[in-house]
Amino acid sequence: MSKGKRMPMGMPGGGNMNNMMKQVQKMQKQMEDMQKELEEREVEATSGGGAVTVRVSGKKALLGVKIDPEVVDKDDVEMLEDMIVAAINEAFRKADEMTEDEMRKVTGGVNIPGLL
Repeated sequence: MSKGKRMPMGMPGGGNMNNMMKQVQKMQKQMEDMQKELEEREVEATSGGGAVTVRVSGKKALLGVKIDPEVVDKDDVEMLEDMIVAAINEAFRKADEMTEDEMRKVTGGVNIPGLL
């Protein structure tokens, strides 16, 4: 008898193991492709009724910040800082949501721990 890990032909799952491995490899390739695509995507978020707008990449890198000059008040810098933080956090949330949505498409909705 050989010492290999082969399943005897009569054992359940013996013929399906190759199919399962092919499916896993296919899913892995799809996830790699999706991650590359997400790196190129951008999301935008605003705060203060559009006074502050930020853009981030799918990898959550800050790409740009626009501030409406009308909201710049040298006597209330704290409010502007809060709007910037709020817009960035919302953009990051949107980037996470976009990534999760794309992952669900690849995994067929199956939650695979440690995947994200």
